[in-house]
Amino acid sequence: MSERKLIRLDSETRPILSVVIHTEEEFDWNKPHDRHATGVEHMRHIDRAQSVFDNFGIVPNYVVDYPIAAQEEAFSPLKAYADSGRALIGAHLHPWVSPPFDEELNARNSYPGNLPRALEHEKLRLLTEQITTSFGASPLTYLAGRYGFGPNTGEILEELGYEVDISVAASIDYSADGGPDYSNYSSDPFWFGSQRRLLGLPGSGGYVGRLRAGGTPLYRRLMHPWLRKAKISGAVARLRLLERIRLSPEDYSEPEMRRLTKSLLTDGVRIFVFSFHSPSVMPGGTPYVNSDADLERFLEKCRRYFDFFMRELGGTTMTPLEIKDWLEQH
Repeated sequence: MSERKLIRLDSETRPILSVVIHTEEEFDWNKPHDRHATGVEHMRHIDRAQSVFDNFGIVPNYVVDYPIAAQEEAFSPLKAYADSGRALIGAHLHPWVSPPFDEELNARNSYPGNLPRALEHEKLRLLTEQITTSFGASPLTYLAGRYGFGPNTGEILEELGYEVDISVAASIDYSADGGPDYSNYSSDPFWFGSQRRLLGLPGSGGYVGRLRAGGTPLYRRLMHPWLRKAKISGAVARLRLLERIRLSPEDYSEPEMRRLTKSLLTDGVRIFVFSFHSPSVMPGGTPYVNSDADLERFLEKCRRYFDFFMRELGGTTMTPLEIKDWLEQH
C-alpha cells in the first residue's frame, strides 16, 4: 500500500463502531476455489443479522461480491435495507467468481491484488457496474476478497471513484498463502492514495495482554512448532499474556472482543471495525456456524458486544462513509 498518513484522534473522542459484512456466495472453505460455487441461499435469512443491527441503530456496510450483486434473490433484501437508510452497499471482489475469467484458478490469484493491473481493474469495474445496476447507486466502499489489497489497488480505487478501503486486516500476515502481510499495520485509520483522499479503515485486530508490546515478532516465535508442542504457546494464551484477537464473532468470543476493544482504547484507537461473513447467518454457511444453536450463540455474541460498546463504553456508530465525512471535518 502506498505511503500512509495515520490518523490519531484525541483521547476524549467517543468510541466509534462501524459494522462491515463480507457479503458473498456460499462455498466450501476447505476446498479449492470453484467458479461454479455461486449459491446465495443464505440471503433469505439475512434479516437475522439485520434485525440485530436495527435494534442497536447500526447501519451496516454490506460489501457485496458479484454473485450477490447479480442474483435478485440475493440483492433484493439488501436493496430494501439500503433504500430505507438501514444499510450501506459497498463492493467485495472475489476474483474467482467475478468476470472476466481470464486468470488461472489458484490460491495466489484468489487475492485480487495479485492479478495483473488491467485484469484487477476490469474485474472491479464490472463488479462496480453490476452493483450500480442492481442497487441504483455506485458503491464507494471496498473490501478486497481475502483482504487481497495489492500494489495497484489504490490507483484502481481512485480511478473508479471509491472513497474508503476496508481491506486491511490489522496484524495478520497472509503471505504464506501468497497474500498480503498486514502484521505491521495497527487498527488506526489512515489517509492514502495519490492525493491522500482515500480513507483506509482497517478491520480491527491486534495483540492483547501484558506481552502485547512484543507484537508480531513475539507472536511468531511463540507459534513455533516446538513451543506449541511444549504447550508453551497455549499457556501464554491461557494466562492472557499474549493473544491475537480480531473484532469478529467468527472465531472469537464476546469476552475476547471486549479485551481487544479495551486494549485498543488504551493504545489510543477510537474507531473500530466489526465484521463477519454473510453466510454465517445460515447453519452450514461457514465453518463458524454449523447448527441452529451455533447461530443463536453467534447472534447473541453480536448483541452482547454491541450492548457493551454502546452502553458500557458510551460509544456511537457510523458507516465507513460517515466516518470519512466526520474525519474530514475534524
